[in-house]
Amino acid sequence: MASVTKPPLLFEIFYECQTTKARTGKMSLIHYPVDTPMFMPVGTQGTMKGLLPQQLEKLDCQIILGNTYHLGSRPGIHVIQKAGGLHNFMNWKRALLTDSGGFQMVSLLELAKITEEGVKFKSPYDASICMLTPEHSMEIQNIIGADIMMQLDDVVKTTLTGPRVEEAMHRTSRWLDRCLKAHQKPTEQSIFPIVQGGLNPELRSESAKQLTQRKVNGYAVGGLSGGESKDDFWRMVHLSTDLLPKNKPRYLMGVGFAVDLVICSALGIDMFDCVFPTRTARFGCALIRTGQLNLKQIQYQKDTRPIDEECNCSTCKTYTRAYLHHIVTVETAACHLLSIHNIAFQMRLMQDIRQSIKNQKFPEFIQQFMLNLYPNQEYPAWIINALKAVNVTLL
Repeated sequence: MASVTKPPLLFEIFYECQTTKARTGKMSLIHYPVDTPMFMPVGTQGTMKGLLPQQLEKLDCQIILGNTYHLGSRPGIHVIQKAGGLHNFMNWKRALLTDSGGFQMVSLLELAKITEEGVKFKSPYDASICMLTPEHSMEIQNIIGADIMMQLDDVVKTTLTGPRVEEAMHRTSRWLDRCLKAHQKPTEQSIFPIVQGGLNPELRSESAKQLTQRKVNGYAVGGLSGGESKDDFWRMVHLSTDLLPKNKPRYLMGVGFAVDLVICSALGIDMFDCVFPTRTARFGCALIRTGQLNLKQIQYQKDTRPIDEECNCSTCKTYTRAYLHHIVTVETAACHLLSIHNIAFQMRLMQDIRQSIKNQKFPEFIQQFMLNLYPNQEYPAWIINALKAVNVTLL
């Protein structure tokens, strides 16, 4: 009897919100199962700033993100290959997703030249020249061994308009075909295409139409959260999830503010990532449901409460706001302690979102969440409009 090969990604939807487009489910990946909707902390260089992999496990983090361009530059693919992949290299036993390197077209634009062949970079580390093509991006990601790999896409600044946006959208489709052809481990790793098209509804619709004609296990919504207005942002997310298949996971790239996680889950997104929780920790800021605490402020000098009395993370169990005020932005331990809390905050938020969807209480969860964030009920217009689009009216 012939053996049945297990797919590298199996997506099951367990519960769907009867009001919004939110759903909860599970992605079964080669290394670890992942509950959705979920948030991925970003470990660009194969490490979280201020956190060990084992600490992430204790925080119930199921998947993290690494960056193909940066890992391919340093330590380089030969080192990672010798280690047997990034999982072994960083001692991470759970799931991994790798960005393709495409975002560096925007973040390192002064060092990059884009052609149909690929992107020619001048390394920010040693000024050497690297040609990142769809084929080379796949080669690096196959060696890294991430459960989910992003296609190399042609990324432009979100606020850009005109012919360059359409050129990038069509090139992204062509580059996807090259990525799929170059992919060497289709039984172990999944490629996600990336919907582009800027803030143009017609281009974004065409991009989704082209990408959904390819045989893939999931999709990403790219080119957002880059400086555009929040009103443009949510409309492009809403449009994209309407066009992408319901039976496959949808990943919104680069989004991690709590309010965005709640709203975009309601708009039908299953996966998120952002450097925000650990980056803001390095500036002395702790995340709570009513916003942020800037622990540098003098008001916390004698505050003997934890960051959040309802949080069970080791930082909140052990340290006071006064102690953290004393060390933030001065001692490296502060970055570590706040990063633990901020990642715990993100994990608990996503868990509460999943639980409320399961209990068919997600609209009520949204209402209470927004009321906690805006107790005077002066909600930004974009939040009202976004939620109205999925049948939620705020209190």
